[in-house]
Amino acid sequence: MKVFAYPLNDQNYPHPLILGASMPEGPWTDTENDLIVEDYFAMLAADVAGSRYNKAERNRGVQAQLGRSRTSIEFKHQNISAVLKGLGEDWIPGYKPAFNFQASLVDAVMRWFMRNPAYLERKPSASSAYQFRETEPLWIGPPPTLSNEPQPQEFEQMLRIAAKFDVAGRDERNRALGRAGEELVLAHERATLSVVGRGDLARKVRWISDEEGDGAGYDIESYTPSGKPRLLEIKTTNGWERTPFYISRNELAVAEERRETWRLLRLWNFSREPKAFELAPPLSSHVTLTATTFQASFQ
Repeated sequence: MKVFAYPLNDQNYPHPLILGASMPEGPWTDTENDLIVEDYFAMLAADVAGSRYNKAERNRGVQAQLGRSRTSIEFKHQNISAVLKGLGEDWIPGYKPAFNFQASLVDAVMRWFMRNPAYLERKPSASSAYQFRETEPLWIGPPPTLSNEPQPQEFEQMLRIAAKFDVAGRDERNRALGRAGEELVLAHERATLSVVGRGDLARKVRWISDEEGDGAGYDIESYTPSGKPRLLEIKTTNGWERTPFYISRNELAVAEERRETWRLLRLWNFSREPKAFELAPPLSSHVTLTATTFQASFQ
């Protein structure tokens, strides 16, 4: 059995999706949505590549095609950022996610993915921003809590999208992404121990899932500077810090059996600038766990 985990909130998930009202100029058609989504991904590709592009010029181009106002187009770009955030994908930082978007916009983004399957299947590149360097250590901050939860309307839409399109399952199936995350943490743990003069422990850090497979219930065996074991299960996403993830029955069992040493390390924003936080057992103190699959057997 696998378990779907998502951050706790004041009202138990799932929530109903609150759909936003139409834009002042009238609801966008599928054709208009497809066109502006295409425009957005063209800008996103340039942004990720570090290439220069002119947002104002592109906005004027969309105005000419659709007859919509500059403000309307700007806001729609922000809506697309919000949809991508919910889908656990990268978005353009200059277009801050804006919510209350039409459900049809989510469908337009998914149509773009269907036309461009290589985008979701892309593999991490050795030259990408997440590549570990000793001068750029992994940032590890506090985990999501009720106190830093987004506005309810935003959170509801994000969780609804993530569940509908199984964002957690997509990350789980992306073996290249998972492996890249584990490699980053492996390098981070070794470097952290070396910096504090524990090269002896750094040399003992092991990549268990690579050496022995996934059955151990954790991916990396590391140590604290004092020599205490650290059993790290790594979950990686390109999405935001509250992107849901799957965790196996075995991983949960090992977390309970070895509470003092087992930790879940959640990597997020991986394709841009990787960040992380740690969760200590019991995981139910940090996330809501929902069973999603069951084994069926004949009596």
